[in-house]
Amino acid sequence: MSAPAAFPGGPALFRLTPDVAHLNHGSYGAVPVPVARVHRDLAAEAAADPDAFFLSVPDRVAAARGRVATHLGADPDGIAFVTNATEAAGLALDALRLDAGDEVLVTDHGYGTVVAAAARRARTVTVALDPALPDEDAVCEAVLAGLTPRTRVALLDHISSPTARTVAGPRLLAALRERGVTTVVDGAHAPGMLAEPLAGRPDFWFGNLHKWAYAPPGSAVLAVAPAHRARVSAPVPSWEVDRGFPRAVEYRATADYTGWLAAPEGLDLIAGLGAARVRAHNSELVHHGAELLADVPGLTPLPHTEGLAMRSLRLPRGIARTQQEAAALREEIAARLGFRVLIWSWPDGGGIRISGQIYNRAEEYERLAAALRGLLADG
Repeated sequence: MSAPAAFPGGPALFRLTPDVAHLNHGSYGAVPVPVARVHRDLAAEAAADPDAFFLSVPDRVAAARGRVATHLGADPDGIAFVTNATEAAGLALDALRLDAGDEVLVTDHGYGTVVAAAARRARTVTVALDPALPDEDAVCEAVLAGLTPRTRVALLDHISSPTARTVAGPRLLAALRERGVTTVVDGAHAPGMLAEPLAGRPDFWFGNLHKWAYAPPGSAVLAVAPAHRARVSAPVPSWEVDRGFPRAVEYRATADYTGWLAAPEGLDLIAGLGAARVRAHNSELVHHGAELLADVPGLTPLPHTEGLAMRSLRLPRGIARTQQEAAALREEIAARLGFRVLIWSWPDGGGIRISGQIYNRAEEYERLAAALRGLLADG
């Protein structure tokens, strides 16, 4: 098995501590040095002349939004900056003004706080997706089988967080549209990882920029189809509230806008490095890592979507059955072995998810495989 070459200059673009191997980019991302520099300069500008800075914010945020929209292939008047996927989910669901009898279909792969946002607003019906479902067609069939006459909304992952596979692909979105179901897609991992993050054109879509798009934390976007934009309400009243979507959603008076203003720098950096080249490298690297882990006794590879920069494997049965057990194992792997990975819980035993990023090297996955072999052998 040939190891992928290191991405030229990739590690030098980040200031990650060398004390651990960072194989969990999918959870929090990492901010490259050039983007962090712009972010710091913006903070200094705001501190030097607050009046001038805040008076310029609405127009500058709109300009930054336009740059992000170009990278995502989105309508600049159809997306808005938000802080994260959970906030975006709440804004989308509130815009739909669900009635007491309406149901929101979710899956058991959904991100916990996003699913919780739905549960606050309507009755949720959860579709079980076996992590071992063989392909995207099987996922599609399982979701459609979970629809009921009361299903008004389907809240689905674009790429599932635990199992790192496509759920809300174009085929499923089209099938739901044909059945009159409004689609709300959690695309937390899509910007920066996928060439066409808005493929399938759901009614609502949101994605984090601080993961694969190299933006500072607290940077995400909500994309809304034209038919729904007028019903998206501002999270707080502001002097931009009469401007409607997206400005009314973005402006929050004396908030910290520096992350949003710096966000386009991350996508510009990816474009400068060669977006297709970055995606291919990250996918090849994590594929190599998954193959190494598949040789560790007790780890079972799962069906996956080609081209993604994350991969998951099942842990031995009985390990990481709860969130508490998963968190304990995650921290043990960090403290005892020196690796940052995601451990996800599942009732009969959870899994491990790894990521590939331009700062990673093939030998990190080789060391992880050797370390897990010893850890799992110890019981």
